[in-house]
Amino acid sequence: MQGDAVVQIDRRNQQVVTASGHHETYDRLVLATGSRSASLGLPGEDLEGVVGFRDLQDTRKLIDISRHNRRAVVIGGGFLGLEAAEGLRRRGMSVTVLHRSPHLLNRQLDETGGHLLEDALTERGLVIRTGTSPLALLGKHRVRAVQLDDETLLSTDLVVVAAGITPNAELARTASLTCDRAIRVNAQLQTSDPDIYALGECCQVNEQTFGLVDPGYQQADVLARVLNHASNGELPAYVPVVAPTRLKISGIPIFSCGETETDGTTEALVWQDHEAKRYCRFVIRDGRLAGAVLFGETREGPWYAQRIQQADDISAFRSSLAFGQAFCGARA
Repeated sequence: MQGDAVVQIDRRNQQVVTASGHHETYDRLVLATGSRSASLGLPGEDLEGVVGFRDLQDTRKLIDISRHNRRAVVIGGGFLGLEAAEGLRRRGMSVTVLHRSPHLLNRQLDETGGHLLEDALTERGLVIRTGTSPLALLGKHRVRAVQLDDETLLSTDLVVVAAGITPNAELARTASLTCDRAIRVNAQLQTSDPDIYALGECCQVNEQTFGLVDPGYQQADVLARVLNHASNGELPAYVPVVAPTRLKISGIPIFSCGETETDGTTEALVWQDHEAKRYCRFVIRDGRLAGAVLFGETREGPWYAQRIQQADDISAFRSSLAFGQAFCGARA
């Protein structure tokens, strides 16, 4: 029932209760409650002009604020934060991005890739401050400035918080389902109650939570097969896979899959074309591709992702790896 939120799960009677008092009986219940922007716990976070960036309503609010204001600070240099920053810049705002890690997209890119992205976005007009964290948001009723950990004050009319997500697990916790950071599920997406399942950004498989759409699609496919499974035979199972990330930030194509940094068991193979502003970095372990970062040109990304997932031996075409499938096929 659209617009009538579920506020309680009555597990004993296998019913959900909505805000209007409606009771709906279930045999199996699936929780897909998603997530919300993570709170930073900063003083002043409740001021007017401080906005999260997670859904269509947030986007509409940002568009409205950008019509009447000039300056914005975006907290978070991940994918959502950079998308928000670029969108506001295109609407005529002066935008500063704060990111506590040493380089942008630190979960998807290595250090060199992160710095290349920072240079490209700076050329477009964004102000990027990495290795920087906010201490407080200042203002009486409306946010007017951001205080940084180096005692700098940034004047602003808008603060966008895009520094991670918080799974919406409150409904499950109230129903005494087992939760950690999110709702704990097994390989069949089943919670601690055998008649209740969860998937997407609200669920947790072992120690892993999910913030991208592809794992949600994979989980939905597994759960559909679980719910339609006959009593005999092995149950379908969801196994988290190495999922590639393919993004376009301000028109700049980026691809990342697998490991981005080397350790004592891996080595890096790097290729860079400074004139074309293209960059590739491959992480190799025991003659097999363990990770790939592409900046500026990503058409070969799916082929690299397949090599990582299948753990193929790449020794025969290692020297041609940066040039893609056609060159590597000729050397294999």
